[in-house]
Amino acid sequence: MNRTEELETITLGPLSGRSAADWQKAPAGKWTPAQIVEHLAISLELSARGFEEARGSQRCRPKTLAERVSTWFVFRLGWIPPGIKAPRRATPAPQVEAADAERRFREGLARWTALETTLAAGPSLTVLVKHPRLGELDLGEWLRFHAWHCRHHAKQIRQRLAG
Repeated sequence: MNRTEELETITLGPLSGRSAADWQKAPAGKWTPAQIVEHLAISLELSARGFEEARGSQRCRPKTLAERVSTWFVFRLGWIPPGIKAPRRATPAPQVEAADAERRFREGLARWTALETTLAAGPSLTVLVKHPRLGELDLGEWLRFHAWHCRHHAKQIRQRLAG
């Protein structure tokens, strides 16, 4: 199983065969599974676009203290403090249809598969793309982030479906 297949299984697996109503379950003030999947899709799209548009770069500036601490929490502990909000650009719409979220997520994964293939075949440039909380990340760091991010939100999806 490749990385994107793993992300698909982690994220969409719990929703497989579920009704459209199940995709809309959420406690008050929390995202529905459809919104969570949409959020993950947006994150995949934005980061992929960053690599697609990059021309190769070097770190423009050292990571800030907040970025270094955030990176340590996410990559070392696999944890993000409660109450941290998603960046506005990655916030899903108030109403998201299951089919639209699933399609967009799968498209984001396909984009990453193509991106990995392209970058692996190209010259060995270090391309860095900015994450809003973690600072500039290379391809491998972004893949680690997306794996963590999908696992993090898959827990929330399973909680919504169990409730």
